Amino acid sequence: MKTWSLIARMLAAEGACALVSVIRTAGSAPREEGARMVVGRHGFHGTIGGGALEWKALAMAQGLLGKPRQVKIFAQSLGPDLGQCCGGRVTLAVESFDAACLAEVEAQAAREAEGPYTVAGRLPGFDGVERFGERRRPVLVFGAGHVGRALILALAPFPFDVTWADPRPESFPGAMPQNVTAVTGAPLDVVAGAPAGAFAVIMSHSHALDLSLAAAALQNPAIAEVGVIGSATKRARFEKRLRAAGVAAARISAMICPIGIGGIGSKLPAAVALAVAAQIVSRDEALSAPASQGMLREREAG
Repeated sequence: MKTWSLIARMLAAEGACALVSVIRTAGSAPREEGARMVVGRHGFHGTIGGGALEWKALAMAQGLLGKPRQVKIFAQSLGPDLGQCCGGRVTLAVESFDAACLAEVEAQAAREAEGPYTVAGRLPGFDGVERFGERRRPVLVFGAGHVGRALILALAPFPFDVTWADPRPESFPGAMPQNVTAVTGAPLDVVAGAPAGAFAVIMSHSHALDLSLAAAALQNPAIAEVGVIGSATKRARFEKRLRAAGVAAARISAMICPIGIGGIGSKLPAAVALAVAAQIVSRDEALSAPASQGMLREREAG
């Protein structure tokens, strides 16, 4: 969620809104530090975990709507105070915005549009560092068949920038999620132009094309993960041909084929897509863990 651009839109449309942020957690909590919720007169976007904590925060945020800029910080024990079985403790910041804040909000939105950034000392009473903006993993999906279509929908809610490639223009639906860019040119050109850290998910209409894409993707160091739809038999055949094509053994070994998490036996396109999407999210978290250990961090002393 792009927090500041959403606040700017709400201020333009409604003249007031509030922001709820999880700024500190201890023990078990329903959401991580940095989880946010933007509250307007007619609803809210995002979540800090649901349950009694969220309802209390919503009531407080709604009570600030229409009031001049102010910030309230409060700590909440989830078990004793709210009866939630998480048992942890959460500190929330609830802040109001009105039309007079628009210039400040738009400045933050401009920074947010450039990518992730940090702010220190923005909240009175919180000696910490906030992180805003989204780290969006590029995902290249090759193939607009039944599973490809289902996968695109499964990835829609996640912070991925998806490039969807298929040389058959008629295969694409009339509408697609906002985080998707459709490409009808040569799929190998998409592989060649892959941004750093991209995931490639190959599920085209042709095994020959799958093999060409896999070879090109595995030889492109910008691509962090390569997954190919198929069976163990398909993998064995591809491994032999990839070795013959000169692909490094380590890259072939790291290729994910078959793709998708285990435990889902259904071969319905939506079920396959669900398994693949879960694997993409899991791999993204694993590779990003060192850079994303909490959205907020206390500043070091001194």
